[in-house]
Amino acid sequence: MTNNVISLFSGGGGLDMGFKKAGYNIIWAIDNDNNAVMTYKKNIGSHIICDDINTIDAKTIPNAQVLIGGPPCQSFSLSGKRDVEDARGQLVWRYIHIIEQIKPEAFVFENVTGLLSAKNKQNEKIIDLLTIAFEEIGYKIQMQVMNAADYGVPQRRRRVIIVGLINKSFVFPAPTHSQKNAELLPYVSVKDALDDLMPPVTDENSSVGYRCEPQNDYQKLMRSRNSTTEHFMPQMSELDKYICQHVKPGGNYNDIPSDVPSARIRRLQKEGGHTTCYGRLDPEKPSYTINTYFNRPNVGCNIHYEQDRLITVREALRLQSFPDSYEIVSTSKQGRNMIVGNAVPPILARVIAEELKKYL
Repeated sequence: MTNNVISLFSGGGGLDMGFKKAGYNIIWAIDNDNNAVMTYKKNIGSHIICDDINTIDAKTIPNAQVLIGGPPCQSFSLSGKRDVEDARGQLVWRYIHIIEQIKPEAFVFENVTGLLSAKNKQNEKIIDLLTIAFEEIGYKIQMQVMNAADYGVPQRRRRVIIVGLINKSFVFPAPTHSQKNAELLPYVSVKDALDDLMPPVTDENSSVGYRCEPQNDYQKLMRSRNSTTEHFMPQMSELDKYICQHVKPGGNYNDIPSDVPSARIRRLQKEGGHTTCYGRLDPEKPSYTINTYFNRPNVGCNIHYEQDRLITVREALRLQSFPDSYEIVSTSKQGRNMIVGNAVPPILARVIAEELKKYL
């Protein structure tokens, strides 16, 4: 039997793509970002709507066996009449209300690891409040911090995953990859993920061929045609170029000469901290977390491991485990980057989806 899925806060569809690959039928999705919705339609399906989840009538959402998605929840509160502190807190209550309305057999909730320590203004731990709220509407929940690299994604991306089931307790799948455990597959490295790509082109609208035949299973998995898009040279300032010329593979701001014309870099060199800032990818390891600012050297480890430049959109997509057939539709560069950096890696999503089948 095909399990139908409802998707909330869908973005560009990383979570949805994983569930679709696992054989689920996604029948309805929603996001309020038009760029993300257009991209979703291009790659996954036309069942998504662009709307405010707070204003739609929950009764118009179709029933489904599974609900997926992760709302922002920094302001979540159980205090008083459960009034919210701002719009983000409202989104969590809306999410819970829709689950209560649809009563799916299971839900999958994804969020940043900061959720585990976050508190609201009443000094209540957000994760404890979420647990109470999910149990109040009839779900047994299991929670785990999953590292995408442990499941074959070339990225050390740690996220909180909560799975809720009615009268059943979900057991998370065991890791398949490891950096140290010889009984598991080795981590997929940055070089494994990117080494077959050509040098980037200057035209944002061009398709680009490949440098060679696929060299490993990951490259084979990513490729389904003879060319790809989104692989164009990122814009760089003179300072960006200077930084790229000096940082070593696996290194960071400490590799940059101390006379660099940047007060922030000089301060980091003196005081330390933020060790992935101004970093260059290590070719032999998975990348650090791909965020929404991978087009900048100062917010993460975004310098190509071999070439003196920042990574391209396609390379960021590869590190997120999106296939090369995935195309982004966006009216702005930052809109495009947000779609990539906010996504759940489809390979990780598929692992969760496959395991969940055993409980449905």
